[in-house]
Amino acid sequence: MKSYFMGVLALIIAYYTYGKYLEKNFGVDERETPALSKGDGVDFVPMNWFKSLLVQFLNIAGLGPITGAVAGAMWGSSSFLWIVFGTIFAGAVHDYYTGMISIRNDGQNMQELIGRYLGKPAKTFTKYFLVVLLVIVGVAFITGPAEILQSFTGVNKTFWLGLIVVYYIVATLLPIDKIIGRVYPLFGGALVLMMFLLIGAMLIKGVSIPEVNFSNLHPKNLPIFPYMFVVISCGAISGFHSTQSVLVARCLKSEKDGRKSFMAAMYLEGFVALTWAAISLGFFSGVEGLAASGGGMVAVSKMITGLLGKYGLIFTLFGLIALPVTTGDTAFRSARITIAEVINYNQSSLKNRLLIALPLFALAGFLSQFGFNTLWRYVASTNQLLATLGLWTCTFYFIEKKRNYWVAGVPASFMTAMISCYFLVAPEGLKLSNMNLAYTFAIMVFFISLILIGLKGTKESKKVTI
Repeated sequence: MKSYFMGVLALIIAYYTYGKYLEKNFGVDERETPALSKGDGVDFVPMNWFKSLLVQFLNIAGLGPITGAVAGAMWGSSSFLWIVFGTIFAGAVHDYYTGMISIRNDGQNMQELIGRYLGKPAKTFTKYFLVVLLVIVGVAFITGPAEILQSFTGVNKTFWLGLIVVYYIVATLLPIDKIIGRVYPLFGGALVLMMFLLIGAMLIKGVSIPEVNFSNLHPKNLPIFPYMFVVISCGAISGFHSTQSVLVARCLKSEKDGRKSFMAAMYLEGFVALTWAAISLGFFSGVEGLAASGGGMVAVSKMITGLLGKYGLIFTLFGLIALPVTTGDTAFRSARITIAEVINYNQSSLKNRLLIALPLFALAGFLSQFGFNTLWRYVASTNQLLATLGLWTCTFYFIEKKRNYWVAGVPASFMTAMISCYFLVAPEGLKLSNMNLAYTFAIMVFFISLILIGLKGTKESKKVTI
């Protein structure tokens, strides 16, 4: 139990210390933001920082910090460390800086930012890869809720898929402040309330949470590195978050709201993930019980109903249906905006938005025939690849601005090593069985990345600023 509360305390302290340093390193000022300079009433819509925080939080939360954390807990309490330190030194850095860099570049989307700082080849790759990721995320967050609703009601999954898609189409096409800006803050607040209710129930019922240890307790003995670091994506760092940061970057009235929106949302998500990982191990009395529970959304449902009693069903429906639905719609919204920017297609009219959105949902209808677990495996790995590109973008931004680039460069190097190792050994990668060889390669990648960053930074620092 002590480890859990120390983790929560570490997140709070880090937000007010390291978080303030990251803000200072960026150098916020009073310049006009894109929400004010480019207001179009659709995507560039000014919102106050509190509403922006809750919108960002709900956009990035979804099922990721819940099911990802529960799956990550299968390795044991070592998952607590990645959630806490990943949030502080990687996830918050990534989410905050991608959002702020977007503000400094007129609210540009991620493929434009990556192209601006990493070059044209990276941009070309990202503009296609990004749409694929966003569609897969959106589809995963259609399929998961539909499967849960079918299990609760007995009504065919296809009906629920159709109903959710109708909502997605409406939310994707309407201006951001019509549904997302009004409803999401309410959902975000309810999610935070749910977390405190779960913690309270856990304490009252005397659920015993194990302390941190470094043992690999996974039933299939899958290595902690890189598998756990990929499975717990949204709870520590996720590339999908950058696609949402650039959406909210178009809504902030002041750069000073950035830390209270982008960064605070990631810290809240770290808290959510840490809580679910802790409850998973405590409620099921360890990894063996968690594995026997059925895992994933089945385990989550059992924990909510077991801890909250007759009210558990309400929170199950909310937590496992409303949350992914409200993340999926912004995934499709981001996909629409990304495609529109790639082909330079104005989105001010409903007709133009519809012409891009309809083919997206036709593709989603096809992909939704795959199960949630299959889709999520690809979401997690592509998430971490985009997060790596996002951190490299932040690193090169700070090298150019002659500020401390190591705050992004070190996690960028780590993520590059981790995702390289993962694609070497993963079932959807090269399936390499020699883990020692994979680890050796990852270590080489890490140090080569650091050396390249140092050389680039030294070279840029010698240039005379005109």
